[in-house]
Amino acid sequence: MITLYTAPTPNGWKASITLEELGLPYETRAIDLGKNEQKEDWFLAINPNGRIPAMVDHDPAGGGGDVAIFESGAIMLYLADKAGALIPKDVAGRARAISWLMFQMGGVGPMMGQANVFYRYFPEKIQAAIDRYQNESRRLFEVLERRLAESEWLAGDAYSIADIANFSWVRIHGWSGVPLDGLGHVERWLARIEERPAVQRGLAVPAAMRDLETEPDAETADRIKETARGMLQR
Repeated sequence: MITLYTAPTPNGWKASITLEELGLPYETRAIDLGKNEQKEDWFLAINPNGRIPAMVDHDPAGGGGDVAIFESGAIMLYLADKAGALIPKDVAGRARAISWLMFQMGGVGPMMGQANVFYRYFPEKIQAAIDRYQNESRRLFEVLERRLAESEWLAGDAYSIADIANFSWVRIHGWSGVPLDGLGHVERWLARIEERPAVQRGLAVPAAMRDLETEPDAETADRIKETARGMLQR
């Protein structure tokens, strides 16, 4: 059994979608970011950085005691290796999958995260900062567009953790204020992934949240802002 500590954010979705796609048994412990639960001592013992997602594998390969994993990309790699799926087995394919996974970890996620902060939550409207992060997010989307024009999936012929990682962030492009105009290959790729039953289940963990590509209703907006305040305090 695996315990996933998570919240309804793109990084949280990366872990839950991966678990659902692999069909691994797991239980969920929802973390209330608005109450800074991720900073409590018990959670810091699992993830010293105090962020979600985090995971504990109670039945690791080879036996032994519990294994704690933090950082969403590390969780995805661990799970793919544990199950022997969602990552190519050949050296070149594995390298491509890891490269595109790190593209999201080091580029798409941080740039969209900052776009969200300055476009949605920051107390002042600093247009230069908004433009900086929205433009860089768009540039990264165009990198994805070029890749998807030549390949069905990011790592090659097969769907992988690289697709899950980038999908989980790019799907909320509207919330970051970054359009997909002219990026037909990215739009096709997003729609194809969104149709997968395991993806739909993973997006509902730990609780369903309205798609952020459109303006949320007042109740959902308040919930998102509460979560964002907790994230800004991390």
